[in-house]
Amino acid sequence: MRTVIIIPAFNEARSIGRVLGDLPAEQVGEVVVVNNASTDETEANARVAGATVLREDRQGYGYACLRGLAYVRELAAQGRTPEVVVFLDGDYSDHPDELPTLLAPIEQGLADLVIGSRILGRRHGRVEPGAMLPQALVGNRVACALIRLFWGVRFTDLGPFRAIRYPALLALGMEDRTWGWTVEMQIKAARAGLRCTEVPVSYRRRIGVSKITGTLSGTLKASWKILWTIARFALTPRPSPGVLESPLDSSVRDVG
Repeated sequence: MRTVIIIPAFNEARSIGRVLGDLPAEQVGEVVVVNNASTDETEANARVAGATVLREDRQGYGYACLRGLAYVRELAAQGRTPEVVVFLDGDYSDHPDELPTLLAPIEQGLADLVIGSRILGRRHGRVEPGAMLPQALVGNRVACALIRLFWGVRFTDLGPFRAIRYPALLALGMEDRTWGWTVEMQIKAARAGLRCTEVPVSYRRRIGVSKITGTLSGTLKASWKILWTIARFALTPRPSPGVLESPLDSSVRDVG
């Protein structure tokens, strides 16, 4: 499959080279690092490591992801349409070498969206102690419980390491500009009837300080945005049948 990797990056100069170096080249068509208003050498280090580098000066995780997606649309317009888009953080907390595991359900025709679950990885002893802070564990549990309550799909994590078929990603019409991006994708996938699944992934302490769970203000802002996003969609009517841009299996897999 032709796969494009999008990596939002804000001040990840110390880690971005290691992230890019661990990606299995045989499964990657292009790696796109979106420099999200970094003030360090993130952009220069990403270029040295061979990535395509874009700039997004409006700070926000969703802004960076949307910039990367706009670039992928440009590739498609040039006849270089990917089959799969992967999102991966630039802090080296995920294990990029586990990309084959993430892609396997899509390659096998079993899923449209695959979430790399750190929670499932934790159950299998693949998460470094202290890598997931208590506030992250609680936040994931609450958000996933609400998704199951409102849309009947059981996720265990809002993990950033994820893969989605490109036509399905376009059909979701992603909009969030900040920390609601991951939960928006999972909610919209559930509402649209995409085949969703999770795979266990490994997780380690990130290089540097987390922009979300590393500070009280970051934790509160991200938590509020995630809960607000869930509430907004819970109060919004489901999309009408047939709104997807490509024919997809209407079944929704219970994941986890």
